Amino acid sequence: MALRVTFLGTAGAIPTTERNPSSIFVARAGDQLLFDAGEGTQRQMMRFGTGFSISHLFVTHLHGDHVLGIPGLVQTMAFNDREDPLTIHAPHGTRRQLESLVNALGNRPSFSVRINEVGDGDVAYRADEYEVRTFETDHDARSVGYALVEDDRKGRFDREHAESLGVPVGPKFSKLHRGESVELEDGTVVDPEQVVGEPRPGRSIVYTGDTRPTTETIEIADEPDLLIHDATFADDRAERAGMTAHSTARQAAEIASRAGAKRLALMHLSSRYAGHTDDHLAEAREVYDGEVFVPEDGQALEIPYPDGGDVSSEADSAE
Repeated sequence: MALRVTFLGTAGAIPTTERNPSSIFVARAGDQLLFDAGEGTQRQMMRFGTGFSISHLFVTHLHGDHVLGIPGLVQTMAFNDREDPLTIHAPHGTRRQLESLVNALGNRPSFSVRINEVGDGDVAYRADEYEVRTFETDHDARSVGYALVEDDRKGRFDREHAESLGVPVGPKFSKLHRGESVELEDGTVVDPEQVVGEPRPGRSIVYTGDTRPTTETIEIADEPDLLIHDATFADDRAERAGMTAHSTARQAAEIASRAGAKRLALMHLSSRYAGHTDDHLAEAREVYDGEVFVPEDGQALEIPYPDGGDVSSEADSAE
C-alpha cells in the first residue's frame, strides 16, 4: 500500500525561480490528496506528473501563497470535463472567501465543489484505513494543520504455528487473521491471539502549514513518519520569525525531536535564502538526530511502514 509525498511547492510567501509557493501532493493507493494550492500549483502538477484527479484539497489558511492556485486548478479541471466532486477543507470562518476564489472567473465549475470548514481536533476526512485530522496552529490568520494518520494494521499471522495447531491451509487462516476463532474437525477451538501478533502501527504524515512552534504539532500523531514543518527563517532572523508567526529551522527541529518524528522536511523557506539552505540544515541538525532535509520542488518521497512490512499476509495469500 504505497504512500507517496510529492513536494509541488516549497517556497515562502514570495516564489523564486526554483521554488513555487506551498503545495504538497499525497497519493495513497487510489486516493490523491492535495495540501494547499499556491499560485501555479496546476503547472507543478503537470510538470511533476501527479495529474489532477484529487478528491480532497486541504487548506491550512487563506494567505495568497497557499490558495491563489485554486481558481486556475478548478478551471483546468473543468476544461478536462471533470465530473467527480471536489471537497475543499479549510479553517472555520473562511467559507465565503473560498467560494469567491472558486468562482473568481465568474463561471461556476461544471462539477460540485463542497467546502468543509474545520477546526482544532476535527477529523476532516475519514477514509478506508486512514483519516486526516486537524490540529491548531499559531499563525496570523485563521489556520490549522493536518495529519494523515493510518489505522493500525493487523498483527503478523504465524502460519507455521497455525499449521502446528492443526489449522488447515485455507479460509480458516483468514478468519483467524480477521479476529475470529475457528473450530477444527476434532472440535478444538483455535483463538486469534494464538496465531496473530500484536497490531502493527500504520504510517503518519504531519503538515503544519505556516505557524510558530506549537505543542499541538507534537501531540497530533505518535512519532510521525514525516513531519513537514514551517522553517521560513534561519537563526539569523529568529526575532522576525516570531513577529511574523513563522518558525525557524531550529524551532522546527526541536518540535520534530519532541514529537519523535522519523523525518523532518523544512518547508516554506523565505526567498532571502534562495539557493542557500546549509544554515537551515546545520541549525536543525544541532537539535534533531533524525533525517532532516530541505525538499526541492518535484521531490517525491515514499513513506515505508515503521516495521518495514506491508499489508499483505500469509493468511490472505493462502485463501
